[in-house]
Amino acid sequence: MEYTTQMDAARKGIITPEMETVSAYENMETEKLRRLVAEGQVVIPANKNHKCLKPFGIGRELRTKINVNLGTSRDCLDLDVEMKKVQAAVDMGAEAIMDLSSYGDTRRFRCRLTEECPAVIGTVPIYDAVVYYNKALKDITSDEWMEIVKMHAEDGVDFMTIHCGINRETAERFKQNLRHTNIVSRGGSIIFAWMELTGNENPFYERYDELLDICEKYDVTISLGDACRPGSIADAGDISQISELVALGELTQRAWRHNVQVMIEGPGHMPLNQIRANMEIEQTVCKGAPFYVLGPLVTDVAPGYDHITSAIGGAIAATYGASFLCYVTPAEHLRLPTLEDVKEGIIASKIAAHAADVAKGLPGASDWDFAMSEARRNLDWEKQFELAMDPEKAHRYRAESTPEREDTCTMCGKMCAVRNINKILRGENVDIMED
Repeated sequence: MEYTTQMDAARKGIITPEMETVSAYENMETEKLRRLVAEGQVVIPANKNHKCLKPFGIGRELRTKINVNLGTSRDCLDLDVEMKKVQAAVDMGAEAIMDLSSYGDTRRFRCRLTEECPAVIGTVPIYDAVVYYNKALKDITSDEWMEIVKMHAEDGVDFMTIHCGINRETAERFKQNLRHTNIVSRGGSIIFAWMELTGNENPFYERYDELLDICEKYDVTISLGDACRPGSIADAGDISQISELVALGELTQRAWRHNVQVMIEGPGHMPLNQIRANMEIEQTVCKGAPFYVLGPLVTDVAPGYDHITSAIGGAIAATYGASFLCYVTPAEHLRLPTLEDVKEGIIASKIAAHAADVAKGLPGASDWDFAMSEARRNLDWEKQFELAMDPEKAHRYRAESTPEREDTCTMCGKMCAVRNINKILRGENVDIMED
């Protein structure tokens, strides 16, 4: 039996090779996974033209996945440097790479990704249109916006962020209720500006059915971008954010009628006490479609440390419904991230994702923690390095401060509680002050 998308196959009772791979990775019964895909609760982004893809599932009943944003800019245009970041991200376990290139030969870099990288690949066609057509924003036509989406689909992109919810109605509501930080979404600001300059409706909203036809043909998962995501905690949960979310809920159900897989994008900056409610509102309004969040960053005052502010928010968000975390690096708000920034951002996001999986009781999630605790109890340093989220750093830290005795570290020395309790329980003497 033929099928167009993973959702179409699932609704027809077909188990695709991608579903088989995901069910094995998640240790979930294939039939249960098929049902979740059919209902839109899980997406498997898998463009038919991405031949080297290792598929992953995204949904709140699966392991929390992380996305790494990369790409060229006018100030940093070295494709080889960006590809090194891509390889580092894949090696460190990132499930998805999002190409946010905004300058240079963007198609060349995008095609290298879909030809060489096994991770799920995402893009934001709105950025690329400005670069590709190289003309004044107001002169880009509705047809040209749609053509760039088709190009990305043909190039093998697995999911696309498209800001469909910032239509004339939601834009007017934003103008009537100005915010502390206005619109901070790059794609959202471009489409808003285009609408203001031309007086036209958002082409991705106006021609949404055409957009869905493209996504259905290539099996592109549409990630409904949140143009009105809060860019400061002062704007969290405001009229603009919530009104756009309502529009995204309507667009989700229209996509499902086309058998197109959908994710919903979320905040942004948000104080701790609002995160759980925001996740639950999204689940209700968007009928359980997977929620993809940037952070949320729980404070605005930590430039240089926003990988930490976002990891705090990401852990809470994923505990209460988000299923896909967009990493944030220490360079957020400051510059294009370096390779080291990328690594720091990935580790912070992986910690958040795993902490959430443990908190929500995902089967097997705490087994890793149990094994690490056992290695610590046994003072088995090599096993601890092997199990560490960043083995190289853990090994380097111990090597940089060598203890007098192998069964201690330079923090506690012979006062080590683990060492001494082990000795007492074995009936041995505890020699804290003895040489």
